[in-house]
Parts: sequence; structure tokens; C-alpha cells
Amino acid sequence: MVYVQGFVVAVPAANKDAYTRLATDFAPMFKEFGATRHVEAWGDDVPDGKITDFKGAVKATPEEVVVFSWLEYPSKAVADAAHEKIMNDPRMKDMGPMPFDGQRMIVGGFNSILDEGAGGKMGYADGALLPVPAGNKDAYLAMEMRHATILREHGAARVVSAWGDHVPDGKVTDYKGAVKATADEKVVYAWIEWPSRQSRDEGWKKVMADPRMQPGQFEMPFDGKRMIHGGFAPILDV
Repeated sequence: MVYVQGFVVAVPAANKDAYTRLATDFAPMFKEFGATRHVEAWGDDVPDGKITDFKGAVKATPEEVVVFSWLEYPSKAVADAAHEKIMNDPRMKDMGPMPFDGQRMIVGGFNSILDEGAGGKMGYADGALLPVPAGNKDAYLAMEMRHATILREHGAARVVSAWGDHVPDGKVTDYKGAVKATADEKVVYAWIEWPSRQSRDEGWKKVMADPRMQPGQFEMPFDGKRMIHGGFAPILDV
């Protein structure tokens, strides 16, 4: 199972090319220090929510787009060591001004508890954040294993759920605030990889029509009203 460093960022739409260049410049450094994968996915189908949503999570303005991004490492130890090296690397000072408001970026470390599918280069991703009571971890994992089977039958290439491990409080935004997590809840960072936007749209229609997904088939071990989700198109996947 991989260790995940997950990010959610609000980027001005006009700065998409600058953001992509910055991420591309950072990618070799992440690889050098042990990251096995680096994905940056640009908001494409990011709905407004009644209680929580991705835009609210990073206080995005109407001119900004939400980016769902993650780094995969072979272990937490490697991830922690990489973070320390990156923060002290002189190349960081040469990157120039950030094309987004870093104070509203949210970041955390997550232990993957479910990782189903071969993955590889993807054409589209569904990203999600959700609050799960710590005592419901086993029930949540059982539900996700069932969902992963159904999703993969209907076209998903990979399904990942990662349990909050190092989710710090922020001054402006953070993961806990994003999903209004209570003191006894953990934040889960999750995503589904699809070959394309079309396969995602068609796949979800089949998933929602599947008898195994109908009401009454299972009990939700978390408050689904505070779950946030969206569709994202990759702009970097290395």
C-alpha cells in the first residue's frame, strides 16, 4: 500500500499554463527524493454542494479552478524524508512566485487502506474527501471494497482510499474544515481513475443502476452529506 500526500489547490483559471509549468519543474525533484507517482488534475466537473464542496474547501473565487493533486510514496518514512529534503533544497528558492494563493492550499498525509486496480496513465479522475468516524474504519473499508469491485466491473481502472494520518490544522483552510470533521472523525482522501471522461460518465450510469448499489443494500458508515467530490482532468501524470 502506498503512502499519499494529497493536495487541494485553488488556481486562477488564467494561470493554468503557469501552474502546469511549475508542477512539471517540481516533478523531477519529487522523483529524486522517492515519489513513485505525481498527479495534478484540473477541475472539470466540480459541483456546488449544500453543506461542503471542493470550492468551499479552498475558498475558491469564481475566477479560480480547483486542482486535485497527489504524490505517492512507498512508505510514510520515505514521504517524511522527502518532505524534509524538498523544504531544504536550494532549488525551491529558484521556482519564483507561486501562480496561486499558497495560504489556501490544503495538504495532508494519508495511509492507503484500499488500492484496487492496475492504474497506470489515466484519462480522468474522480476525487473525494469525506469524514469517517474513527471507530467505523473497518465498516468503511468493507464498504469501499464492495464499491471498488462494482466500479471496476463498470470501467474504473483503479480505486484508492487513503486514511488520514497527518492532517494538520491550517490558519485559513484545512482538510478537517473542508468536510466539517468532528473530533472523533478521520478525513479520507480518495480517488477513482478512469481511462477517459466518457468512460467515467458511462461507468457511473452503470454503477448507479447496478442492483448492488440500490438503497438498502448497505449502511453508510459516515455522513454522506459532508462528503465532497468532483471530476478532474489530469494535466500532469508522471
